[in-house]
Amino acid sequence: MHKLAQHLNPNLFERDVESVANRNGYGEGLKEAGERDKRIVALAADLTASTKTDVFAKAFPERFVQVGVAEQSMASVASGMAAMGKIPFFASYAMFSPGRNWEQIRTTIAYNGANVKIIGAHSGISVGPDGATHQAIEDIALMRVVPRMVVIAPCDVHEAKRATLAIAKYTGPVYMRLARENTPVITTTHSSFEIGKAERYLVRDSAHRKKVGIIATGTILYQALVAAKVLNERGIGASVLHMATIKPFDTDAVHKFAEEHDTLVTVEEHQRAGGLGSAVTEYLSLVRPTRTLRLGIDDQFGQSGKPEELLAHYGLDSTAIVREVERFLK
Repeated sequence: MHKLAQHLNPNLFERDVESVANRNGYGEGLKEAGERDKRIVALAADLTASTKTDVFAKAFPERFVQVGVAEQSMASVASGMAAMGKIPFFASYAMFSPGRNWEQIRTTIAYNGANVKIIGAHSGISVGPDGATHQAIEDIALMRVVPRMVVIAPCDVHEAKRATLAIAKYTGPVYMRLARENTPVITTTHSSFEIGKAERYLVRDSAHRKKVGIIATGTILYQALVAAKVLNERGIGASVLHMATIKPFDTDAVHKFAEEHDTLVTVEEHQRAGGLGSAVTEYLSLVRPTRTLRLGIDDQFGQSGKPEELLAHYGLDSTAIVREVERFLK
């Protein structure tokens, strides 16, 4: 039998599994971090409620700055505040930050090693009806190429809160990617989070001859876990490694995962180029070349639709993952 990690939601595979937007965890975590450290300040670009920055703003109005629709200015202001000893968190839709203000992030924040936390909400195609103009599916690539930048994509509401508290203590620039829609709660309040560490969330049935290792990041992890469960039931031993941190890259965990499986599969709600799949294959090509199937958006833009319809259309729901893995193994 395949085994789910003990610290995960025991009702994960039930039809009525609890679903909450992981951006809610950011709001809760930012408020708690603000209570612990008075140096923490928050900025928003006219999207205070949507990014859940309003939780902090209501608790600490004197430490909140509403910049308005000026994402480039927001990045520069945050860098200046960091230079004066503050710990700024600024949030917008990922399409606008880092999409619109990438040069300011690169030059005023990362180049200076500024202690600024960048929150990109409403990422991926699961933004849904807002359509291609608001679906950031290039942001991981944009941020992982920036020197000194940490890149994190929490899988659910609890991990988003833990990650927020962790990056508040970390000194240096960080990008954290969040989703819009309610997604299944995978972890619990007792689960752990450590910057730069991947964790095995599902262990394959060792009785199966075929061994497939699935690596996923962000809220799409749920689809990967469901797919792995189905694959194990169909006689394919599938394990799942969750990479909440894409940079710094957990080379030890990925190397060990590759050694234990014949085939790897990466799953991300992002362009296949430049994201998680690229990070995995770039590393393994140097130390342990491994046959790898990369699942993601294939060099195209998103479109309007219901989140579940879009995931299916772009081959990223659990049914599609199972289909593509079985096809790849033939």
